[in-house]
Amino acid sequence: MHTTLMAATESADNPLAVNWAELVLSLIVFGLVLWGIAKLVVPNFEKAYAERTKTIEGGIEEARAAQKEAQEALEKYNAQLADARHEASRIREDAKQQGAAIIAEMREQAQEEAERIRSSAQTQIEAERAQVVAQLRGEIGAMATDLASRIVGESLEDEARQNRTVERFIAEIEGSDN
Repeated sequence: MHTTLMAATESADNPLAVNWAELVLSLIVFGLVLWGIAKLVVPNFEKAYAERTKTIEGGIEEARAAQKEAQEALEKYNAQLADARHEASRIREDAKQQGAAIIAEMREQAQEEAERIRSSAQTQIEAERAQVVAQLRGEIGAMATDLASRIVGESLEDEARQNRTVERFIAEIEGSDN
């Protein structure tokens, strides 16, 4: 017994001596803890990891879809903007053309009005001229008849004779002016 006591004492004094019962018991407890972690904790971690991965991938897909929609909306907006600019340009050109047409029409109307006024004035001048010429012929004829009566010494009261004399006198005056 002394040897076993000594072996027990030696082992108590030697820090490197292995206590096999504690080692086996520790390995069994470690195995049970490891098995419990593998069966209970790891599946929950795997499940949480899978859910998190799925959520992240879903978020990435949603972000890609949103980015694609935003790109399509931007392209649509740019197309509408280009159409609006084209339409505005067309409207400006139409307005310029209409303005030029209105100006041309107004000029034409003004020219027609000026021509009408000039024609009316010309007609009025011709009428007044004819009236003045007729009036002057009458006055000149009366003066010529009166003068001829004095020169000839006889009365030229006969209207036909008076008209012939006046016409001859005016023809002579016009012929001398040319």
